[in-house]
Formats: sequence, C-alpha cells, structure tokens
Amino acid sequence: MPGKRNITQKKPLFGNNRSHSLKATRRKFKLNMQNKRIFVPSMKQFVRVQATAQEFKTIDKIGLEAFLKRQGRTIKSLFPKESQGA
Repeated sequence: MPGKRNITQKKPLFGNNRSHSLKATRRKFKLNMQNKRIFVPSMKQFVRVQATAQEFKTIDKIGLEAFLKRQGRTIKSLFPKESQGA
C-alpha cells in the first residue's frame, strides 16, 4: 500500500490497540480502498479509479469531473503513465 492515495492524497491513520488490561500496542487504521469503473461523459469512455468508499459516495453524487475539480486535479492527472507516452 503506497503512502498516499492517488486522488485526495489521504494517508492511513495510526493509533493504539487496547487490551483488557489497557496495554497499548501500535496499529494502523487502513483506508477502505475500492476499485471502480466510472463512465466519464466528456471522454465517452469508462475509466478505472481507485479511491476510498467515502470518496466514491461523493463521486456518485456530484460526478468524477466535479470531484476532481474540487481537489484541483484533472482526469488526465490520474493516469501519468499514459500522458508520458503520448
């Protein structure tokens, strides 16, 4: 799991596991990452996006392009490999 997410740059959180005796051991709260194909009307094709479940709720509500605009990103910025080859 890379350090940051592709769209919103979120990172895992850290905290403690607490036993019955309240002994603390470090743990990682991982992100709920999902993969999903989303249709982009401006491109007239589907794109594969990896994001958290919370982000997908927002994407379903306002659309991928509007969500990326809020983040200050573009659809082409999600696919750096393709833009370098072209």
